[in-house]
Amino acid sequence: MEFGALSLLPPLLAIGLAIYTRQVYLSLAAGIWIGWTIILGWNPIAGLAGAVDASVPTVPDPGNARVIMFTFAIGALIALVEANGGVQGFVRWVEERRWVDDGRKAQVLAWFLGVIIFIESNITVLVAGSIGRPLFDRYRVSREKLAYLIDSTSAPVCVLIPFNAWGAYILGVLATLGIADPVPVLVASIPLNFYAIAALILAGISAFRQVDIGPMKAAQARTAEGKLHWDHSVALADPEDMAPPPREGMPLRPVNMIVPIAVMVLMMPVSMYVTGEGDIMAGSGSTSVLWAVVSAVGVAWVLSLGQRLLDLEALSRASLQGAGALTGMALVLLLAITLAAVTVEMGTGAYVAGIVGGRVPLPLLLPILFLVAGGIAFATGSSWGTFGIMLPMAVPVALTLGLPPTPFIAAVLSGGIFGDHSSPISDTTIVSSLASASDHIEHVRTQIPYAVLAGSVAILGFALTGAWLAL
Repeated sequence: MEFGALSLLPPLLAIGLAIYTRQVYLSLAAGIWIGWTIILGWNPIAGLAGAVDASVPTVPDPGNARVIMFTFAIGALIALVEANGGVQGFVRWVEERRWVDDGRKAQVLAWFLGVIIFIESNITVLVAGSIGRPLFDRYRVSREKLAYLIDSTSAPVCVLIPFNAWGAYILGVLATLGIADPVPVLVASIPLNFYAIAALILAGISAFRQVDIGPMKAAQARTAEGKLHWDHSVALADPEDMAPPPREGMPLRPVNMIVPIAVMVLMMPVSMYVTGEGDIMAGSGSTSVLWAVVSAVGVAWVLSLGQRLLDLEALSRASLQGAGALTGMALVLLLAITLAAVTVEMGTGAYVAGIVGGRVPLPLLLPILFLVAGGIAFATGSSWGTFGIMLPMAVPVALTLGLPPTPFIAAVLSGGIFGDHSSPISDTTIVSSLASASDHIEHVRTQIPYAVLAGSVAILGFALTGAWLAL
């Protein structure tokens, strides 16, 4: 059954409610409910039952289950490196060496951490957020700026690195589209991923030069006066609930944070190699991420026990507290996955893509692909879902026209990240608000001007590329 323009109602309702009520969970749930109400003949009771039933299959799916499991595991890891003094030791270590002794350096550190922790976007924001938050608060840099920096170095970095969960997923999609050797094709598309590159560079400039534009400037002025939040704001998380503090008198050693994080980053390519049976690009992204995080948790336990910093009871308590603190994030992921499934069921992506399909001249094709992918990602809150919808449309168009698929792939990937960055129902955007303990809608408001600026650069880049292809 085709739903046409009605297929836009679930994501638009979720987005509108998120902006108006500032209640993310309610907004996502409402989008799921209205979607199933429409599917089941406008019966609101049947829609409620359908919404509940639709959420159940998302959990047994192995990939989704692993995502939820590593969400809890990363919560445990963050709590452990807080409880064993690793985070405070690292903060003191960088301050003693004057690597971070003002707000600018705190911003640069957050940006740098987002760049080097590239295994998965949500892990990037959670780790960089937990380390950056105390420094930002100490040097009176707004939490909205922290949310922007970690959000802008998560998905953009992950999509530019082929040997992580993102690369594995994209390669899997490309392999189904008749591309015999997708690895060099994906690698060749990286320099053309204009939005990811522009967003990453813009975030770096914003950190190094302390460039605050639009609502971000007002947020920074507020924080400089000692006020963490606006009066109407509601922080998505309380940092004190996320992890227990180190006990009084405990030695604060940076190694207790650095080593587990390093193990997590290094285990990602190793796990990709093992799960791919010798081919790193054929590995399982979700399995590798789970292995990497669990390995880091194990190392944190060993370090804490070996130095007699925490006993088994304290380690268990910290792990459970950290995992429990991310229950909300796991619920967001569950709801976001379910809403994405509703949009697939109703054909939202195909409807949006079909509006412009077959009507676009070649010089405008790449910019239009970018904007359509951005619109789908904004409406669905899922960059991965956008890739799954748009790549099967974009690649055959390129092959039919006798053109290289790489710029078409880059346009879709760029658009997916652009829409994801701008959407209040994107899981990465929500998790960035959670990790920085900032108000979610304030994060979206302050980030959008930067996203639009990077998006404008991307449109120009794809327009020039399209004009070159038309020669």
